[in-house]
Amino acid sequence: MPLVTPVTAEGDVDDAALDRLIDFQLAGGVEGIFVLGTTGEGLSVPRASRLRTVERTVARVGKRSLVYAGIGDTCLADSLQAGNQYLRAGVDAVVAQPPVYFPLQPHELLAYFKALLAGIEGPLIIYNIPQTTRVSVPLDVMGELLGHPNLIGFKDSENDEPRHQELIRRFGSAPGFAVFVGVGALMAKGLRLGAQGIVPSVGNLVPEACHQLCASIARGDAAEAERQAGRMDAVATLYQKGRTLGQSLAALKAALHLKGLCPPHMLPPLLPVSETELETLRAEMQQLKLLD
Repeated sequence: MPLVTPVTAEGDVDDAALDRLIDFQLAGGVEGIFVLGTTGEGLSVPRASRLRTVERTVARVGKRSLVYAGIGDTCLADSLQAGNQYLRAGVDAVVAQPPVYFPLQPHELLAYFKALLAGIEGPLIIYNIPQTTRVSVPLDVMGELLGHPNLIGFKDSENDEPRHQELIRRFGSAPGFAVFVGVGALMAKGLRLGAQGIVPSVGNLVPEACHQLCASIARGDAAEAERQAGRMDAVATLYQKGRTLGQSLAALKAALHLKGLCPPHMLPPLLPVSETELETLRAEMQQLKLLD
């Protein structure tokens, strides 16, 4: 589950809120917590705060779930330094998307990830999210990398159903390798096709629904899976519909604020929702029975 990063009005990581968010996720049954990802505004978190955030998460989780940490950066050396620090701090794996500044060609992506895998001191998951990186990691590149001992999975957040089907067909049963679906609308189908996990931002609000979706599909309960997928979709629409990615993250954090879990503050360049939007969210959350 990709955790939001709670911050104070001054932009410091809010440790107490981080603990509350983690406890809420664990109570909902999640099996993995992903910090410093897209939902966590990872590249906007001050470098000085990133390792502390990882260390606090690992300590709070206390082996009750897996912990993943994002290391995406434009500088390879910085990504390697961060990744190896996080692994020494106790995360189970690090997660890396392509560098975001230069639009890379497939052979350049292949060289970059080979260098990353060669220098990382533990498990790594590659993360495809062209909405932010402006480049899609080709499946043929993944095929070239498959089998490296440090490569344990691929998270795909590209909204392309045929691509996801091909991804799972080609790599879903590879030994020691997991496919994670990062697109809400494709999660239930992806799990049924053989994906090993989902990474839903909506899990911040309804972790129990995400857990039950995975569990119901695993036991072949199609009706319950459909019910939980519908719940996830309705809640995701609350903060995503009509908004850009950045705006949806602000609305998500505002919704968590209304639940008493974290402040609504965002890290630059993103802005928090207005008071008017906050009140609209409150009314919609009451309709969805997200507030007591």
